[in-house]
Amino acid sequence: MDGLIGQILRFGVVGTIATVIDVGVYTICCNLIGIPYLISGTMGFVASIVISYFMNMRFVFKGKEGESKLKEFTIFTVLSIFGLGLNELILYICVDGIYLHWQWIQTIVALKAANVLAKLFATGIVMFYNFISRKMFLEDRG
Repeated sequence: MDGLIGQILRFGVVGTIATVIDVGVYTICCNLIGIPYLISGTMGFVASIVISYFMNMRFVFKGKEGESKLKEFTIFTVLSIFGLGLNELILYICVDGIYLHWQWIQTIVALKAANVLAKLFATGIVMFYNFISRKMFLEDRG
């Protein structure tokens, strides 16, 4: 499937796989092992970067002509670090800023569920950032 719609669909498939890895590592680390949620968030995000890079550059984006793979991966990583910062900010706002300060939410939703819901929300927001930034900085426009 060619064109922007096909590219968005392929990005969605790759993103789904990366999200499963990201959320899976996060949930295991945070809820099963007991690692603090911000550290778990970083671990999940980093685990998904490597898989995401290879899959995105293979199936979604056409790399710039003549650009080295090292430079490409470096740009991908820098963009991902900004995404990680956005991810962590959203997690912090959702968990520390909202959940832990709004007692009525705590009566409805358990902390473990709130952690996962916050992670899914953050992942959704960061997904839009990722597509736009990668399209702008990694794709050959020629």
